[in-house]
Amino acid sequence: MQDTATTTGGIMTTLHQNFQNLNVTIGRILLGIYFILPGINKITNFDGNSTYMAEHGMVMIPLFLVLTIILQVGGGFAMVAGFQTKLIAFLLAGLTLVISLVMHDFWTMEPSAQTSHETQNFVKNLAIMAGLMIAAGLGGGPWSVDNKLANRD
Repeated sequence: MQDTATTTGGIMTTLHQNFQNLNVTIGRILLGIYFILPGINKITNFDGNSTYMAEHGMVMIPLFLVLTIILQVGGGFAMVAGFQTKLIAFLLAGLTLVISLVMHDFWTMEPSAQTSHETQNFVKNLAIMAGLMIAAGLGGGPWSVDNKLANRD
């Protein structure tokens, strides 16, 4: 028969693991949604996004816009499912870096409300990249397609 300390320790370990798994899963899903929604917006407002990109000096806009849509929507759904999490998170971090440098170039602007807005978006994207780099390093967690595929017998 197990003593009370052993039983309590086992319950606490299980609760801790479940809490950790839940947080990894929620974080992964939120990161995925962060990319899915803007990707869908780029599809439904293709012309408006093309104009915005042109205003920031982008070249080959149709190519880059379609690639961005594919990465955001496809990568976002992959993140939600936890499929190829390390690779997808790394690719989305790279995309976020490029978008930040090209589209949120606050350092090229005269001080204004728009400068503050672009600075905020740039810094927010750094935080998103941090979350993505954690996912790229650690993977999708136990409650992911990656884990299910790795543990198939």
